[in-house]
Amino acid sequence: MDSDRIKGNWKQIKGRIKQEWGQLTDDDLTEAEGHRDYLIGKVQEKYGIAKDEAREQVEAFERKL
Repeated sequence: MDSDRIKGNWKQIKGRIKQEWGQLTDDDLTEAEGHRDYLIGKVQEKYGIAKDEAREQVEAFERKL
């Protein structure tokens, strides 16, 4: 799913993101609001993984959408 569609469907996608990465807070997701790089950074920070791994996880999540 491309970033424009993600931004357009953010409220629906937000719940699925919380299922995937339960450590992300509502505030994290409000700040992310469709900004992919911010989401990648938060996944990296909350799960203590490398940026490349966080990017791969977010890309895999996007493909599942």
